[in-house]
Amino acid sequence: MVDKKTIQSVCVYCASSTRIDPVYIEAAERLGALLGEHGIRVINGAGSIGLMRIISDAALKNGGTVTGVIPRFMMQNGWGHSGLTELIEVDTMHERKQIMADQADAVIALPGGCGTLEELLEIITWKQLGLYNGPIIILNTNGYFDPLIEMLNRAIEEQFMHPGHASIWTVVNTPEEAVCFDIKEYQHIDKNMRGN
Repeated sequence: MVDKKTIQSVCVYCASSTRIDPVYIEAAERLGALLGEHGIRVINGAGSIGLMRIISDAALKNGGTVTGVIPRFMMQNGWGHSGLTELIEVDTMHERKQIMADQADAVIALPGGCGTLEELLEIITWKQLGLYNGPIIILNTNGYFDPLIEMLNRAIEEQFMHPGHASIWTVVNTPEEAVCFDIKEYQHIDKNMRGN
């Protein structure tokens, strides 16, 4: 079992696109507001547009704090959010992801593109290997992640992954469900299930 502790910080993976359906914007704004109201620090990629900005602004507006982690080349291109509680500049994308995971008690993935999908699959892999042990929540707004969840289930069915790996992530449909962290539900991955 995961040691019982209060979730104080959450890493949020999400899109930087601005051309998305309002349903995703509304869910991101609600999640940010809930995290802020609950005093849960948001950790994200410090983006100044898209769902990243919406999450950050909503959390800050509702009394929360936000730590953004961003590579220097992105800051130099003007892609960084300048109004965060804390901004950490790093050299590489790999360093960015490591710091975000290291500082997070839990992860929530919202809909996004390749970057978001890559981050989500990497943190799932890290949990499978015992490199990350917090809850991983997939916020499946509008059924966006249905194909990915189907693919993960197929990997288990065809024995590319251990059946126990299905407990690595939790799928929820609303921001309210995403912030209902019940630590007792989340388990470390048994060393006998490492790999497949």
